[in-house]
This record gives sequence, structure tokens and C-alpha cells, in this order.
Amino acid sequence: MPLPMPPQLHTTHGAERRLGVELELSGLTLPRLVTLMAETLQGESQPVSEYEFDILTPLGSFRVELDFDYLKQLAREQKRHPPGELEQAATDLLGSLALQLVPLELVCPPLPLSRLDQLSPLFEQLRKQGARGTRHALHYAFGLHLNPELPDTGIATLLRYFRAYLCLHDWLEAHEDIVTARKISPYIRAFPKDYVRLVLSPDYRPDMARFTDDYLAWNPTRNRSMDLLPMLAWHDEPRVQAVVQDDKVNKRPTLHYRLPNSDIDNPLWSLHHAWEGWLQVEWLASDEQNLSNACRAYEEHLDQLTPDFMDPWIIKVRSWLR
Repeated sequence: MPLPMPPQLHTTHGAERRLGVELELSGLTLPRLVTLMAETLQGESQPVSEYEFDILTPLGSFRVELDFDYLKQLAREQKRHPPGELEQAATDLLGSLALQLVPLELVCPPLPLSRLDQLSPLFEQLRKQGARGTRHALHYAFGLHLNPELPDTGIATLLRYFRAYLCLHDWLEAHEDIVTARKISPYIRAFPKDYVRLVLSPDYRPDMARFTDDYLAWNPTRNRSMDLLPMLAWHDEPRVQAVVQDDKVNKRPTLHYRLPNSDIDNPLWSLHHAWEGWLQVEWLASDEQNLSNACRAYEEHLDQLTPDFMDPWIIKVRSWLR
């Protein structure tokens, strides 16, 4: 079944917008995952190291890897300079331990929005072959990350989408039914309420430089449910790296939506679920009057004395859902 489309399908330059998808999972060995990817997508695998592979397909280049930077870097170095027997044994032991604790990650190339449904057969095949998601074990905190290209990368558009996301965060968290392991993990922290108030204020009209400085002052980390660092680095990488100093911040002209669970082992789950949640952000961001009303209402909600559990925002915000 084709995925529903957002109200603005193209960029301001006329190109169809694209989306990158990242999926964390376990339950399969890395060689088995690589083989399944190549077979399902009619692609060819190319090893980068023992723990990371590229799969070249008609849809583009996919990456499959163990989500452990130190081990990947070590394996690359050992590929160039073969290690001694003792060093190799130590690396193999570290790899065996990591595979019990660290997820495998599937990184899809940016796909045109109208072709996203072509990922569904892949996800279904992975589930059938034993892939496991975040609910399979208490210590898992696996996620599905969406990297949507915006209609343009200007501050006005970025601010509209970010405000829409802030207003809908609580609803999206409920929509995704975030598991406890991910709630208590540091990876998808919500934004501080005082920062939310700053951004939602109608008087907040920053240029990109000021917005970047404000964001970094409040959020000098990738560990947010909506990570804006890749987009901000796209505009000014030295400015971002001067504060975060993190090699994993890869500049790209997209948002990095990290909230959804990876429920790959659930036969009732698919990419549709997270995508349909994200579309609520798209619709709210595209309607300036509704967005303005939602921002004003959320500001008032944040300032009220009544506890949220007695007067929940996830109920109030339904007025602005499509």
C-alpha cells in the first residue's frame, strides 16, 4: 500500500523531496543481514570492513553496519595493516561481546517520497527472517530514524517545522508508545521547557546564525528526539563543531527525527506507522494560522499551574491534528 504524501511534495526548486531512513535491529548476524539485503533489493554487497558493508542497489547505496564506532575504526585499520594473532583475538572477542549488546544499523539512501513504499518488502523480509526490535529485550533501546528533506533550508521553513514538532512532541511520543528502555536512555531526550517557550514565542524571529547559537546553548548534543545538528552543520559546520565536538554529527540538509521505536519484529508494524505520525508535523507546519494557534495554546499550557497528567496536552493538541 502506498504511503500517504505530505501537503508539499516538492522542494522550492521543483525536485521531489526525499527521505532517509535508519533502522536499528538485532536477531540476525551481520553476514546474514547483508545477504538478505542484497537478495531482497537485487543488489551487490561491498565490504568496507568486517563490521560494515555497502549494498549497491537500483534504489541507491545502502549501508549495513554494527553501531560501534570504535570497533569499525579498528577493523578498518586492521584491514589496511593486518594485526598479529593476539591483537586479532582481542578484536574478535570485542566484536563478539558487541554483537550481544549493540544493534546492527541499516542506513537507507535518501529516497524520493513517492518511492518510500519500496522499503516495505525489505522490512517484511527482515521480520520473517528473525530481525528483532526494541521490545525484544529490556536493555534494547533501538530506534527508527527519519531524515526528511525540507521544502527549503531557510530559517523560516526550519522554524515552522521545528515549532510544529515541539507542539506535537507529546502526542507523537504517545503515538509511538515509546518503550521504557528508550524513555530512560539519553538518546531521545525532550527539549527543555524554557527553550521550548523561547522558540514558540511569536517575538522569536532569529536569523540562522542566532538560531544556531541559541540551539547550541540549550542543546549541545545529538541526543534529542529531534536532532537539528545535521541541518545546522549544513549551514555552518565550524560553528556547530566548536560547541559539540562530535564526529558523528554529519552535515546534511535534513531534519533528524529520532523518536520512533524500531518494532521490526511486530507483524502489525511498518514504516507507515512512524511516517503517518510525522505527517502530522508536515500538515501543521504547512498551515500558518493553525500553527500560530497551536503555538499560542501550547505556551499557555506550559505556563499553567495544573499538572499535565490532570490536564494533558496530548488531549488538547488533537484540535490541530489532521
